[in-house]
Amino acid sequence: MPESHHDPYVRVRGAREHNLVGVDVDIPRDALVVFTGVSGSGKSSLAFGTIYAEAQRRYFESVAPYARRLIHQVGAPAVGEITGLPPAVSLEQRRSSPNARSSVGTVTTLSNSLRMLFSRAGRYPAGAGRLDSDAFSPNTAAGACPSCHGLGRVHDTSEELLVPDEDLSIRQGAIAAWPGAWQGKNLRDVLDALGYDVDRPWRELDAKDREWILFTDEQPVVTVHPVRDADRIQRPYQGTYMSARRYVLRTFSDSKSPTLRAKAERLLTSAPCPVCGGGRLRPESLAVTFADRTIADLASLPLTALAELLSTTAAEDGETARVLTDDLVARIATVTELGLGYLSLDRATPTLSNGELQRLRLATQLRSGLFGVVYVLDEPSAGLHPADTESLLVVLDRLKGAGNSVFVVEHHLDVIRHADWLVDVGPLAGVHGGRVLHSGPPGGLADVETSATRRFLFDREPGPARDVRAPAGWLRTGPVTRHNLRSVDAAFPVGVLTAVTGVSGSGKSTLVGALSEELSGVGRLVTVDQRPIGRTPRSNLATYTGLFDVVRKLFTETEEARARGYKAGRFSFNVPGGRCETCQGEGFVSVELLFLPSTYAPCPDCHGARYNPETLQVRLRGLTIAEVLDLTVESAAGFFDDTPTAARSLRTLLDVGLGYLRLGQPATELSGGEAQRVKLASELQRPHRSPTLYVLDEPTTGLHPADVEVLMRQLHGLVDAGHSVIVVEHDMDVVATADWVVDLGPGGGDEGGRIVAAGPPDRVARAAESRTAPYLLRALGPAGRG
Repeated sequence: MPESHHDPYVRVRGAREHNLVGVDVDIPRDALVVFTGVSGSGKSSLAFGTIYAEAQRRYFESVAPYARRLIHQVGAPAVGEITGLPPAVSLEQRRSSPNARSSVGTVTTLSNSLRMLFSRAGRYPAGAGRLDSDAFSPNTAAGACPSCHGLGRVHDTSEELLVPDEDLSIRQGAIAAWPGAWQGKNLRDVLDALGYDVDRPWRELDAKDREWILFTDEQPVVTVHPVRDADRIQRPYQGTYMSARRYVLRTFSDSKSPTLRAKAERLLTSAPCPVCGGGRLRPESLAVTFADRTIADLASLPLTALAELLSTTAAEDGETARVLTDDLVARIATVTELGLGYLSLDRATPTLSNGELQRLRLATQLRSGLFGVVYVLDEPSAGLHPADTESLLVVLDRLKGAGNSVFVVEHHLDVIRHADWLVDVGPLAGVHGGRVLHSGPPGGLADVETSATRRFLFDREPGPARDVRAPAGWLRTGPVTRHNLRSVDAAFPVGVLTAVTGVSGSGKSTLVGALSEELSGVGRLVTVDQRPIGRTPRSNLATYTGLFDVVRKLFTETEEARARGYKAGRFSFNVPGGRCETCQGEGFVSVELLFLPSTYAPCPDCHGARYNPETLQVRLRGLTIAEVLDLTVESAAGFFDDTPTAARSLRTLLDVGLGYLRLGQPATELSGGEAQRVKLASELQRPHRSPTLYVLDEPTTGLHPADVEVLMRQLHGLVDAGHSVIVVEHDMDVVATADWVVDLGPGGGDEGGRIVAAGPPDRVARAAESRTAPYLLRALGPAGRG
């Protein structure tokens, strides 16, 4: 065999992506390399923004120019040179737009194999012709049930839901489903113009009129003569009627607003489709069976149960069935190995956590059998119980053992300790980071005093013993029956910090999701999740927190602005007036290069400032509005220290560890953990008069242990101020500091869904049936064991 002469290192020179400051680093190939550092330090900019982006760019260079036009390209990274770089595969936690038709089966391609099994080896009714595999997919015209269009459920509503109070008239708001403001008034005016009495109590209207108003599919157009204030011009207009049922169904299916969709969902009933019985397929497809079950039956089984069933029945159905089932069982094994055996093929991807989705993609890669590539993974331990993290390490070792390089951006200490090589980026975040502090075996980090990671890896000492708070009352939910929860009753203490634990898929998020403001004792409920704070670069840190309103008001109060008659809108880059119209306030212009990736250049007129020259002539203490937006939170705190409203917003952002972000930083550049902390800061800056219940779903995901300390200080501060906090959490160091723990399980899916243990951490750590207990006991240290 010829000797291999490839460079054993990926050598990066002069990386300047985002906050990286001309980084030079050598990273070994054929190794498990972990990139560490505090949130925002630049580790993702190095692993994904530089190394993976360059590998992708080189691959696209080999693709025909015409084909390149059809592919989304990230563009060339800001780096001097990278040598020794093999092809790369990226597994990030980002998900595409929510789609009810996307499922575990489609993500893993297991559905394709199952459909082929039914097409080629299924049992058909006597006289039935053989069906193509497409006929077993609810996402194709050949297979989808014509009644529910392959969704399996039908939504409808009733008079009781649409009109909760029959004593009200239509003008008084009897039809609760209708929107408020102008749109609701318009529908009432249209009804009035159609000749219906909108001032009689609902119960006194004729039954046939009530039926038509609520359920008709007609959409008549009439001339409306609106009745408004006497001093306003009365202009007739053409109004279109839409029944309450039609409005609710359209809002539920089409609205992009989560609030409007949630309101519409409360007014709907959901039931299995009467034609397919929830099977999602045409009758002729559901008539084909394998092992005496339809494809819908098999798709609804947990993967562990599906693999067991296929293994025991294949031999009876001939060679074709054996070949197909062997392939399916082998593919399922890679998914169950990652702790996802509780999922079913028909489980919709919008209901999966980011961690579950990334592990499904990882399972698909394991099965692909590639070698000689670099896998770049974004926190694969996210959303993983400590028991599942052990399985993950086995899988990462398998990827490496197959001849690949595995580069992982990670905060989990067990994964970091397992690494062959560590690249620690820092020392802090944003402008205070962007340097490689250590690149070498993990043990070498012990000598790097400036590393924030070093203390947690090598100097761990048990924290001071903390008194467990006593509950001030109880919130009781249940019985909850949803997903894998079956009539579960739960009690959450008031006035303390509660951690909800359990393996992935045990039902934690489902149980916490049952908490609502309607529950006795809740009062005010605030849910803080990791969803983005905005989907376009126009949404940023300042706009989301309300700080931008304060800043614009300060600019309007300057002498220059008053002399020119500038109002607050003049200092917004989102509306015409003060913004640069060449780039429409974006600060950059896109240049389409056909088969090369689109490039973004600073606007030729405003040079990235986003405002027109006249607006930039107004200065606040020497700074233009563009320069203020370019300040970091840390710098802005000093600049606005004499403005109480601005100082309060900035102080809360500093308190949650986000001092390195710029005020004008686009929302699209924030990680999930950063977005969650921005939401928490926005909530913290509000004056709290009444006790509040805060619910956080895995708040430490994406956070370095140093950032977790900052976050937990804030959460404990909320409890000390008289509020209640509930966190769904896998980090045992966090769970150990809670006052109360609710542990679900013992397993995931059908093997979970019940409360295994509840009580103070030291009591739950001794629960015999709990899979969390041994890891919690270790985190509690000698004090917890004693």
